[in-house]
Amino acid sequence: MDDIATLLEPQIPALRRYAYALVRNHDVADDLVQDCLERAIARWYLRRGDGDLRAWLFTILRNRYISDFRQKRRRGTEVDIDAVALSIRASQDDGLDTQDVLTALDRLSEEHKTVLLLVGVEDLSYEETANILGIPRGTVMSRLARARQSLRGLLDRGGATWLRRVK
Repeated sequence: MDDIATLLEPQIPALRRYAYALVRNHDVADDLVQDCLERAIARWYLRRGDGDLRAWLFTILRNRYISDFRQKRRRGTEVDIDAVALSIRASQDDGLDTQDVLTALDRLSEEHKTVLLLVGVEDLSYEETANILGIPRGTVMSRLARARQSLRGLLDRGGATWLRRVK
């Protein structure tokens, strides 16, 4: 068990970042990470020894998130993200720019959001992302391109200049 903990512990910060990016709530993100780690420990015997531990953990976390998302949707607790407006630029530029990006990210489809987070935030390769999502590498590349284009469009329409400054 100590060997498993030694392998899992360095992965926790990346799992927390990804979980928070998905759910935007620190407590819910921590719960999601805990569920992921519990599931990984309970199913450690299913892990391929030659497989990428990080990819396996991200797959578990993503599957837990999707399962929770579907369950909430069935219960009718879904939030209409289209009703959330992008913030209007004020003197607190950095904070609002960040909020604009997070809000725009939430408006992307789950497929685009997931690929953008895994490649752009977690710095996973296309191949690692393809393994996590169970899709071909080319699909990852095309989804990423479409996700970036959609995000750019949302930010431009919302009045944000953050993305234009980064280019």
